[in-house]
Amino acid sequence: MMGHASRVAVIGLVVALLAGPGSASAQDVPDRVVAVGSKPFGESYILAEMFAQLLEARGFTVDRRAGLASTSIAFPALRTGGIDVYPEYTGTALLTILNEPPMPDPRAVFNRVSSAFRQRYGIRWLPPLGFENTYAIAVRRETAERLQLRTLSDLAREGATLTGGFSPDFLGRADGLPGLAEAYGLHLGSTRALSQAVKYQAIAEHEVDVIDGYSTDGLIARNDLVVLEDDRQFFPPYEAAAMVGDDLQRTAPGAVLALSELSGRVDVATMRRLNERVEVGGEPIPLVAGDALRALGLVGTDSMVASDTEPAGGSLLAYLIEQRATIGRLTLRHLTLVGLSLLAAIALAIPLGLVLERARGSAETVIRGAGVLQTIPSIALLAFMIPVLGIGVLPAVVALFLYSLYPILRNTFTGVRDADAAAVEAARALGMTPGQVLRHVRLPLAAPVIMAGVRTAAVINVGTATLAAFIGAGGLGDPIVAGLALADERMILSGALPAAVLALVIDGVLAGCERLVAPGG
Repeated sequence: MMGHASRVAVIGLVVALLAGPGSASAQDVPDRVVAVGSKPFGESYILAEMFAQLLEARGFTVDRRAGLASTSIAFPALRTGGIDVYPEYTGTALLTILNEPPMPDPRAVFNRVSSAFRQRYGIRWLPPLGFENTYAIAVRRETAERLQLRTLSDLAREGATLTGGFSPDFLGRADGLPGLAEAYGLHLGSTRALSQAVKYQAIAEHEVDVIDGYSTDGLIARNDLVVLEDDRQFFPPYEAAAMVGDDLQRTAPGAVLALSELSGRVDVATMRRLNERVEVGGEPIPLVAGDALRALGLVGTDSMVASDTEPAGGSLLAYLIEQRATIGRLTLRHLTLVGLSLLAAIALAIPLGLVLERARGSAETVIRGAGVLQTIPSIALLAFMIPVLGIGVLPAVVALFLYSLYPILRNTFTGVRDADAAAVEAARALGMTPGQVLRHVRLPLAAPVIMAGVRTAAVINVGTATLAAFIGAGGLGDPIVAGLALADERMILSGALPAAVLALVIDGVLAGCERLVAPGG
């Protein structure tokens, strides 16, 4: 009988033959941009880039929104139309999104998530890409030999003596550490939350003893790690597939056909090689994705990313020079996020501070309320906004606006309230009205204090705006997030260094403004 993978390959081949290389262009390619998302780890970046380049080869315009923080960010973004497609795994959908018990049969899992997502959310699962990528619980070889660890049951026996380093997702998911604790009685001595790429560095440096990886990770072999057998078959099948939003199905069916050309075409060995090129070889993701599509015959040699493109040179300076156009574009986006949010905060916080100066009884309550917003973790606030505002620039600007309010509001109120009492009394003695005293005495005297609050808010915003990359808003957080996922220090610094310079420049400009508005300036 024909196996499940073979059936998927046949389905994908039939769709591809029916669609053909020119199928999308044969239809009316819509003006709408197709937003392609990914989660922040190497394989998801590669698959999303393959989706994007394939769509572009078929005539579609693509907006890349890579590095969405987690399933809890990416899936709501798909539901609300913030993105149109992203690569997901059937096991993740079954346990994490549908909250249903695991099933061992890959076909049954795919059928279940496919039908449930269509009925509940209007979301379509395209046929699987052709490989499964399950969780891999790994230890150093010397640890496995010393403690005689071969299975997860063995790990449960020795767990109290070991330290785990797991992705934040894995620490809270039903198919993650909580599920392992229930299925195996696994209780480690301690655990740490680590990003996907940092985990491998941590285990190599003996900072942790156990990590969660993925079965297609190239870094497992590179670090000579031992993957422990899931002897109780706790983990469900994790077949990779494209998840397509309802709006794309209705408005751009040609895009769905184009994406279907990948179904059944990417096997485990191929995906492992692609991951290794990125994670171990440090090759650019667009190059690796383009090579994969050319090898499959889905794009021609004249595609946008040339096959002979070389990775950047070894030095940081060479990398920054090569990426200067991208860095410039991301800096402009970052400046837009900071500028819009800061202007909005100034427009609200300064007038509100002036009002509160005349209503001092309620001033502290209002100001402390604004201060509470500072205590909400940035990524949590961004996640809360997705159901209402979607992903992208708008929720990022709103979040940064909320974070900017407190320092400007506090300094405005304090500066006006504590203006030189002698100068205020002299103005009153001259017959000035309260409004004139405010405009001509209190505000000029308070201006340096108010500007100090604006400067503080601006610098905070530049740093906080890097997290906007987790919700597809772009900016200098993009290379930081991608670099953390791929353990690429140059990529991280290509975002971090410009962000630091931008903060210094903005603070310097505002310092000049502060001198200008100061009394006697």
